[in-house]
Amino acid sequence: MKEKSEKLGVIAGTSAGYQFGTFKGVFTPSILTILGVIMYLRFGWVLGNVGLIPTLIIVTLSTSITLLTALSISALATNMRVKGGGAYFIISRSLGIEAGAAIGLPLYLSQALSISFYIVGFSESIIQVMPFLNLSIKAVGVITLLIVFVLAIKSADLALKTQYVILVLIVLSLVSLFMGSGEKLSPLAAEVPVPQEEGFWIVFAVFFPAVTGVLTGLSMSGDLKSPEKAIPLGTLSAVGCSYFIYMAIPVFLAGIVKDHRILLVDSMIMYKVARWGPFILLGLWGATLSSAVGSMLGAPRTLQAIARDGIVFRIIGRAFGKNQEPRVALLITFILALTGILTGDLNMIAPVLTMFFLITYGILNLSAGFGRLIGSPAWRPRYRIHWGFSFAGAFGCFAAMLMINPGATFIAIFISITVYFLIKRRRLKTRWGDFRYGILMLMVQFGLYRLSQKEPNIESWRPNILVLSGSPTTRWHLIEIADALSRGYGLLSVAAIVPLKYGSYERKENMERTIAGYLQERDVTALVKIYPASDVIGGISDLIKGYGFGPVEPNTILIGESAQESNLVKFAELVRTLHENRRNVIIVKEGEAGNSERKKRRIDIWWGQKGRNAGLILALAQLLSTSQPWRNARISIKTIFSAAGDRADIEEGLRTFAEQGRLDASIEAVLADNSDLFAVVENSSRDADLIFLGLRSPGPDESLESYSSYLRNVFQCTTGIPTVGYVLASENLDFKKIFLPA
Repeated sequence: MKEKSEKLGVIAGTSAGYQFGTFKGVFTPSILTILGVIMYLRFGWVLGNVGLIPTLIIVTLSTSITLLTALSISALATNMRVKGGGAYFIISRSLGIEAGAAIGLPLYLSQALSISFYIVGFSESIIQVMPFLNLSIKAVGVITLLIVFVLAIKSADLALKTQYVILVLIVLSLVSLFMGSGEKLSPLAAEVPVPQEEGFWIVFAVFFPAVTGVLTGLSMSGDLKSPEKAIPLGTLSAVGCSYFIYMAIPVFLAGIVKDHRILLVDSMIMYKVARWGPFILLGLWGATLSSAVGSMLGAPRTLQAIARDGIVFRIIGRAFGKNQEPRVALLITFILALTGILTGDLNMIAPVLTMFFLITYGILNLSAGFGRLIGSPAWRPRYRIHWGFSFAGAFGCFAAMLMINPGATFIAIFISITVYFLIKRRRLKTRWGDFRYGILMLMVQFGLYRLSQKEPNIESWRPNILVLSGSPTTRWHLIEIADALSRGYGLLSVAAIVPLKYGSYERKENMERTIAGYLQERDVTALVKIYPASDVIGGISDLIKGYGFGPVEPNTILIGESAQESNLVKFAELVRTLHENRRNVIIVKEGEAGNSERKKRRIDIWWGQKGRNAGLILALAQLLSTSQPWRNARISIKTIFSAAGDRADIEEGLRTFAEQGRLDASIEAVLADNSDLFAVVENSSRDADLIFLGLRSPGPDESLESYSSYLRNVFQCTTGIPTVGYVLASENLDFKKIFLPA
């Protein structure tokens, strides 16, 4: 029966670990990590540099950041079933697997190498106090690491029980300190050099790492009996107790040590002030060892959770025994820690590792803040805090990073961003939802409301293109041009009009998913819209009138010339409808050579002396030439002059316009004489890869038959030339102003 219940627990995702309680699983490892080396060796230095009141301010400010993070952790932990992985699990389930990996992998590395730092610090103090051992720091470090490793691999329960002993030693050291009278203190000799006092923020940067450590208990989340209760209670209790101790120590030292210069030069001031000095040493050793044990327990569990999600080899996440111990991950952690000890001086990467802890704190705060701000019904934590506190905590974390080490901050952020995009490229599938959809909706909501209060202006214009391609496989050239025009800036939508028989929700959804996948494989970012209709032209017209939301709607419609073949009158009606609805129109006719044979080296613009199309055509050509496929294309502006015209004056006017508009384009005026205009275009642009021509707009009283005849003539007369984009500017904007000097 027991075996059956364990299997059901694994299937349901519940922990099959040790089932630790609050005190053993969260409070003890957290408080022991917080009460560490800085308390014993640097607190006197902090007090000596800035004085009592600023020291208390530093303690309060630092602890406030940690407290806000602990509150955010409490909210997150009580809003979800926290399994193994601690901070990684929470972030990946809140902001997605990419963000989880970007934080989790560097965090694991920091936890693993932190073991090296703690053990090297312990080894240095042992060598100094016991020189008669005649051992090197590396030798003591390796022996200590083996002991810690054996404790962790033997049993996490046994390892945590040893922390009870360490906790007792730290308590005894604090009792010894507060019972001290300072009788053993000697006046500072005159010949002893006293270092210059440091400023407030430098001292803050030295002290702040002392209050970090709330992730230690969180890392044991998979082995807690009730994580949603143990994590908030244990974490907040550890922060509260440590704050009381950190406020009491400087008050006591300020009353005992009258000469602040002693505090600046003597790192063992607590040893000399205490009633029983050896207890301070035992507490110092206990603090370093407890931190090493906590990291040796927490780091493998972080790596195990990362492996189980498929970010690294899944075999690393394999669990052993009835308590699901991560022995493979533990062995890898041991090797990393051993490498750190044998390498020797790790001070160069120490600041970067500290930054990863702070980035994790900041992201946890952001996760809680966004969770509350989104306002989803799924956000129902038992510990409720205002989103402002979480964002304040995030700001405090990132501000502390910059104050501690700006260079390490940028390196850590760069590494995290690199990991994020590497994981994103793998397109890992997840079985859980996260906050990203809600965060994006929040941003869209904010943007839509603000945009609705603004009028479109030519200075910030971009084409939001709706391309009516039908099946992407048959009219890919339309999507290719639309993507090149809008890529990265404008909003691109790919639409297909399908017969009504395909109008069921399931089939429509499947078609949208198929097209979206096809576009994604070809690195095209676009929205997909399937619209059922009885006929194509009527469906397009209906779609255009209703597509979009508020101020965000397509301002430019791109359609293939082949759409008019079934009924040119209806096609003319569609163009007029688009024009009347202020939608710019681009009609693309595929050249005889085909899309695949275009070299994308030359774009010809035929410039009309009148009308509103010229500015839009120039803008489209400029956008096209800056896209990746057309980056090497040369823009050529051409215009027609009659025999009576002055070619030099026309070319000079266009050249002046191009120079003032900072356009890199060649200018050419072509003699039309009595020749057919389209024949002139065909002869002059036969080597172009894409030609832009303007269309006249339908007159207010013009019949559909008349306008359809005009379109028929245009299409028929340009059958022998390369790919053409027929452009009709319809927005109430003067596009030429894009190129006019301000």
